Amino acid sequence: MSRFDCPCEQFTPTPGNPENPLGRIVAARRVPKGSQGYRRRRHRRPSSSPCPPFDFRSQRFAVATPGHFFDRSRDDADGIVVKHGKMVRMAGMEEHERKIVVEFVHLLEKSKQLFNGLRDLPQYGHKQWQAYFGRTFDIYTKLWKFQQQHRQILDTKYGLKRWQIGEIASKIGQLYYHYYLRTSETNYLNEAYSFYSAIRGRAYYSRAAKEDRAFRSELMVKKLRYYARFIVVCLLLRRMKLVRELIVELDRHIADYTSTYEPDDQIEWSLVLDEIKAFITADSLVSVLHADTNPIVLSHRLSPLTTPPVEKNQYMNLTLQEILIVGSATEQVKFSELTMDMFRMIQTLEREPQEDFNHIYDASPAPGRVPYGIPGQKGYLENGDRPSRRENPHKYLLYKPTLSQILVFLASGFKELPANGALLLYLSCDGCFSTSKHPEDMGYDLGGVATSSKREGEHKKTKEVHCLYPGDLYPFTRRPLFVIVDSDNSFVFQHIPRYFGQPLVTLMSPQDIPPAFQDQQHNGSLFTLFLHSPLTAFCYCCNITSIAIHHWERCQSFVDRFVTEASRLFTRSRVDLSYLQFFGDDFLRLLLLRYVFCEVVLHLHRAFRGRQYRPRCQPPLPDAELLEHPSLQHLVLDLAAHLEVRTHFVEGNELE
Repeated sequence: MSRFDCPCEQFTPTPGNPENPLGRIVAARRVPKGSQGYRRRRHRRPSSSPCPPFDFRSQRFAVATPGHFFDRSRDDADGIVVKHGKMVRMAGMEEHERKIVVEFVHLLEKSKQLFNGLRDLPQYGHKQWQAYFGRTFDIYTKLWKFQQQHRQILDTKYGLKRWQIGEIASKIGQLYYHYYLRTSETNYLNEAYSFYSAIRGRAYYSRAAKEDRAFRSELMVKKLRYYARFIVVCLLLRRMKLVRELIVELDRHIADYTSTYEPDDQIEWSLVLDEIKAFITADSLVSVLHADTNPIVLSHRLSPLTTPPVEKNQYMNLTLQEILIVGSATEQVKFSELTMDMFRMIQTLEREPQEDFNHIYDASPAPGRVPYGIPGQKGYLENGDRPSRRENPHKYLLYKPTLSQILVFLASGFKELPANGALLLYLSCDGCFSTSKHPEDMGYDLGGVATSSKREGEHKKTKEVHCLYPGDLYPFTRRPLFVIVDSDNSFVFQHIPRYFGQPLVTLMSPQDIPPAFQDQQHNGSLFTLFLHSPLTAFCYCCNITSIAIHHWERCQSFVDRFVTEASRLFTRSRVDLSYLQFFGDDFLRLLLLRYVFCEVVLHLHRAFRGRQYRPRCQPPLPDAELLEHPSLQHLVLDLAAHLEVRTHFVEGNELE
């Protein structure tokens, strides 16, 4: 028996087999020749093109290096296949064994070429990349099934190693993760988790240190990259207990790697570890505890239980379809090109996966779950066709982009908007301030937000090159636009005109924060925290760092009552028509009502008495009918009393 013929790897690769998550990829099929989406010309990359260096803080395809299973392969006159720089002699093999080895080498090389080509696909748009993704899924389907069917021959004649099997599984996990990034569907994130988890459970990389010394360092790096990617997926799925376990393991592997090889990149790997530890700390501003004092991990994605109610009317005709999330706050904690604000907004703008919406606590995925769908599967929409109703709006994530990148992605989202679709732009950036003493053009003379720290030459008397000014958004107001600006120069965006008569709403963070909270700004913005988890932000404002779960649930009922009452007042107040047009969408309604909660809480809080400490919106919302309505103020004060922090808030006669 081959050393790989263990029971866990003898299952027939059928979709949904609860014991074989790696077999589910076999459900994919080729795009039929002659059908829509089939292209005869295949993307090819020169075999000599170098593999890109790994960016430790990136999850782009440029870093998803395929791993050099072999340097090149051929079936030459001498019957030799070159693998890992060593020659595997075909002499002495039976004919069928020789064919199996040659076919495996071919599939391996083809998979590497296709995977490398993924990084050259455009990161924007919907139709340009799905056919190529389908072909890549297809080749990995064949590769996985082939090595599974011929494991014993590949083990004895080719010298197949467990880490190579792990590399194939890792690539499939990366495909699912990047498919999630391109589609915003969290079910693909669950699929990526299943593959990464299986790699760890089967210890595919456990013997990497016993390989030939020439490859040992490279395999150690592969293992470290796998851990970094797995941690990102677990973070997005809120599997925090597993994240902490993975950090301990990653710490140990980094120590082994640096002490054994003293590599040039040991400082970078130490930085990766420091970043993830700081990120976890920042994410735990308020701990919700079980009765046994163990922390509980809560999900803040939208679910049927948290969707705010609404009284529908004929004006509520828009749906959120495209989202651009930009993060460039320089002092904020980050990991893998996700700042804390970006991380929170991603979850806020996604729904809980349908089958898991009741699982608000940390748990493992349900076993035996059928894959959500992959390119090539029956029912999958080829060629960029879009379903009539998607679970989540499509998102673009940009970390410290150049101005040109922001404009390109905005234009792409603008182009992809269907009828009655809305585009959301979220900016978490440092302010870019103007020195003009007599501003004339409100679109450019008041400054904007810095999108990147890059500098292109000296611009002493010209405006910043990588600063997004309010005037840069004017062309995009031709379609419904919802803007959220979290910056210390956010108020300059209140002057965007409605030249084209389309719905336009701008929510702006406070431009300053009280001194007592300034040393915590690196943990993420308070304004974004209110939009992400209102109760967490409320507790943070009142210096509450831990709370029992039964207490939390009781307090959450106050927030739910506030949201319900605010929704009722919203539709009955004299608000601008733009608000009503956006209010029919679940995500935009949630953001608007949480904005109202933030405004009311900070207006009543003693530490936020200055106007610069409170948010603004454009068009303005009515004060008497909504923002200062007694019923909303009473709910906030009742919540404060329940948490025994009533002294943090003003009395009725102290209000402005």
